[in-house]
Amino acid sequence: MSAMLNRSGAGFAPPSSADFDFKPIFGNSIFTTKPVFLCFLSVILIATFFILSARKAAIVPSRLQFAGESVYGFVRGTLGEAVIGPEFMRFVPFLFSLFTFVLTNNLFGIVPFLQFPTMSRIGFPISITLCVYVCYHWIAIRKHGFIKYMKDVCFMPGIPAPVYIILTPVEFATYFVTRPLTLAMRLFANMFAGHLLLLIFTLGGEYLLKSGALIKIFSLFSFTFAIGLSFFEFGIQCLQAYIFTLLTALYIAGAVADEH
Repeated sequence: MSAMLNRSGAGFAPPSSADFDFKPIFGNSIFTTKPVFLCFLSVILIATFFILSARKAAIVPSRLQFAGESVYGFVRGTLGEAVIGPEFMRFVPFLFSLFTFVLTNNLFGIVPFLQFPTMSRIGFPISITLCVYVCYHWIAIRKHGFIKYMKDVCFMPGIPAPVYIILTPVEFATYFVTRPLTLAMRLFANMFAGHLLLLIFTLGGEYLLKSGALIKIFSLFSFTFAIGLSFFEFGIQCLQAYIFTLLTALYIAGAVADEH
């Protein structure tokens, strides 16, 4: 990060999208960059936490068991049963995995030494969005059949025939283009923008701290903003994990519904 401070006296060089590109830690493969290792680390952390929380399950739960059950209960009740309805239980494992994965990778952005939200790299939101995309279309096709599903998507009942000229392309684009695009871009844009703001205030404070005596005073304000923004970013990271999973549940609910 300190490399972004222009020590030649030309002034502060603000962070940019180039600071989200990482060189391979070893070799020349894109699969050995920091975001990829963070992704694997998130899987290890999630698996370890929930295995440990459930290993010695008791009627009176320990703090660890209570924490694990609280996360599961939240996803099961709020994002599963309340949204999908009677058929929710078979989708809970998918929603639970999705929520914890996105949340953990988002929170990496404010964890000391890691300090990078994996979802600020567009490839990761696209990857999990493709999983969601395939999932809810496959569920709908199995539920209704391919022909009926496409008919329900493109030709809503009770609409005058001439309206289909405009409505059919819009509905097709909504289900097959807009939904996955906005799902991925919403998560990516929030994580990217939030982390960029943190970089600006943190590096700006460092730059001011290395400036003249009077200028150093202003570094305090910059660092204070960075700390406050970290708490705000924590809320955004949790909210985006919730929204991503909620939209997935809504799409699945639409797929299993008798009528679209």
